[in-house]
Amino acid sequence: MGLRYAARHTLKALRMEEEMEIMEMAMANAEIRTLVDGYFTMWNETDAAQRQAVIAAVWSDGARYVDPMFAVQGADELSAMVAGVHEQFPGHRFRLSGPIDAHHDRAHWEWELVGPDGASPIVSGVDFAVFAPDGRLNSVTGFFTQAPGAA
Repeated sequence: MGLRYAARHTLKALRMEEEMEIMEMAMANAEIRTLVDGYFTMWNETDAAQRQAVIAAVWSDGARYVDPMFAVQGADELSAMVAGVHEQFPGHRFRLSGPIDAHHDRAHWEWELVGPDGASPIVSGVDFAVFAPDGRLNSVTGFFTQAPGAA
């Protein structure tokens, strides 16, 4: 009876540990989703002061962004890059277009840039992110899957 009792309690403890891991992963996924939502808020924010506040919340100090058209580092360069995109594509908005996949300190997601009417994307791509130890973005590398003007 002692062996059965121990086995039952061991299984119960393993189930509880597994449930805790699932809860922690769900919490981590929610935090990552919030961070990625903030990333898109940065891209869509037209007010420079508000954009700087979003950058401070979402990006680590000295963070880097690189894609086929840009290579920037730090909050000021990130904000200037976004301002330039707004000048080139007024009224357009970036949006998440697929699931966020994450593990360890890495994540990737698909996105698209749509016109003011929200219709077909004019640009689409995938971003690969590395998180800083504090949980904010440390670097993002973007690739186009549909380049500007290829639509």
